[in-house]
Amino acid sequence: MITSRIRLVALACAVLPAAALASDPDGCRTVRIGDGGWMDNAAQNGLAATILEAIGYDPEISFLALGVILESMKSGEIDVFLDSWTPNSDATLMPYVDAGAIRNVGTNLEGGLYALAVPAYAWEEGLRDFADIARFADELDNRIHALEPGNDSNNVLLQMIEENAFGLAGFELVEASEQAMIAAVGRAVDQHEPIVFVGWSPHPMNVRFDMRYLSGGDDWFGPNYGSASVWTGLRPGYADSCPNALRFFQNLRFTIEMESAVMQIMEDTGKDGPEAAREWLMANFGAVTGWLDGVTSFDGGDALVAARSALGVN
Repeated sequence: MITSRIRLVALACAVLPAAALASDPDGCRTVRIGDGGWMDNAAQNGLAATILEAIGYDPEISFLALGVILESMKSGEIDVFLDSWTPNSDATLMPYVDAGAIRNVGTNLEGGLYALAVPAYAWEEGLRDFADIARFADELDNRIHALEPGNDSNNVLLQMIEENAFGLAGFELVEASEQAMIAAVGRAVDQHEPIVFVGWSPHPMNVRFDMRYLSGGDDWFGPNYGSASVWTGLRPGYADSCPNALRFFQNLRFTIEMESAVMQIMEDTGKDGPEAAREWLMANFGAVTGWLDGVTSFDGGDALVAARSALGVN
């Protein structure tokens, strides 16, 4: 839904002549953004794409598995990925950075969390630490619920199982989409059954469920319950060729509250990322004006004026 809407706009704009004062070459107009299928990534992409569209670019959002996004950046088919978590995803991402396939152009979010989690009632019953999981093996049906195959957190969990970390040998990793994993948590909560799953913040799960993050996973998910920052990755060729777009992406700064608010709109209304982002931006445009510092619209004009006009804000 997101991809088709954005591409429809791109086709409509493609018939217009390029402005003489374009701040980036015409080949930079289309910005191909990878979406891993996670709600926080959809919120990020919706916010960025809405502003890019407002200043004259043609963002295209493509839903792909993380591994496909990374390979597509390497092959030149995806330009941007906004949801690179560190240190949690370093093992997956750094080989592409080291190979020159992805360039880290700046941190876009601080204060994220990313670790295994449980419902509060399971925590109160003693399932509080990674080392407690094996003691609850029977109640958990020897299962840990995770995301889609190839996700960086799954790779960590599979290694833990293979190495029998915390006595997890014999556990099954239930790999599924974000939506399917959240549905499994919802069913367990409805039946007051224990469940261990991959949790992260920002995400509406932290409001929907009374949940707790497990301690003891520092060596695997990072210290302080997987405390993380998130960085913006660009395809180096795009970054080098498109200095105005590069400046925009370098300026991107999200907050936990911003992403959570957009995700809550998505969850409450069924709107996609760009639709929810546009609703939020129309009421909170002042929070993102810094993204346009030193940036022009695609035709070389005032980006702030263009964005205000496109969004209908003062």
